[in-house]
Amino acid sequence: MTSFFKSEAGRAVVLSLYDQKLQALGMDHQAQTIRTQFGHTNVLITGPVDGPPLMLLHGSNGCAPIALETYPNLAEKYRVYAVDVLAQPNKSEGERLSMSDLSYGQWVNELLIQLGLESVTLAGFSFGGLIILKTLAFDESLVKAAYLAAPAYIVNGNPLKLLWKMFIPMKRYMKTAKPKHIRRFLSEIFTDDDPFALAFLAQVFLHFEMDFTPVPVMSKTEAGRIRTPITLFAAQQDIVFPGEKMIKRARKLFPNLRQTVLFEDSKHVQGRTHNDQIEKLILEA
Repeated sequence: MTSFFKSEAGRAVVLSLYDQKLQALGMDHQAQTIRTQFGHTNVLITGPVDGPPLMLLHGSNGCAPIALETYPNLAEKYRVYAVDVLAQPNKSEGERLSMSDLSYGQWVNELLIQLGLESVTLAGFSFGGLIILKTLAFDESLVKAAYLAAPAYIVNGNPLKLLWKMFIPMKRYMKTAKPKHIRRFLSEIFTDDDPFALAFLAQVFLHFEMDFTPVPVMSKTEAGRIRTPITLFAAQQDIVFPGEKMIKRARKLFPNLRQTVLFEDSKHVQGRTHNDQIEKLILEA
């Protein structure tokens, strides 16, 4: 299976942090490996066995424990399936799929079928939102509803602003390993201070081959075919996928856009207060 870790030692460091986060959550769970045509996919499963199914998809350079920490209360009602996305710094091993076709959607549908799930709620942040939109575009027949938090694939931020505020600090950290550079990077995209994100990404940036492929945007034709109800959460201070711009375009794209929420005081990565609001809407559905 394909691995994008630069070394076994680096992989061990990152996955040790993965295990620490999962243990710190204190959530009863089981791990299941799903063998798909694109690679072996690790899924963390928690919540009541008879609860309605909900699949969580984390953002870029993330992992399933981070998704579970972001929305911990969903497991009170739902049977939650938190997926380690392929070609990210986690326990899945497989291909880096193209963002220009529907491979990610095909992969998720394969997961749903092998897990025996139907009428599934999908929830995802950032890159996880792109994966959900690809899933709906490929085959939405197994999906009940979708919740997207600051999703990729609808709009993109100003490339010059992203270069100076994100890419250059990231590259400087990768070259020097000086904490000031990664702290600058995190300050631009995180609403709240996150010590684990600092520790985790500090190792990911050094030991993992990240994907710097430009993120495409969804066509109106592709989006117009989706009938699944979509709830969209956007952030006004998001330099990656600007919130007001995103909501404006989403209203033109999706026939079944059920609700939009703009967090005025949020950067790209929402804070605990915002995540509580997201959870509340999902739990009340």
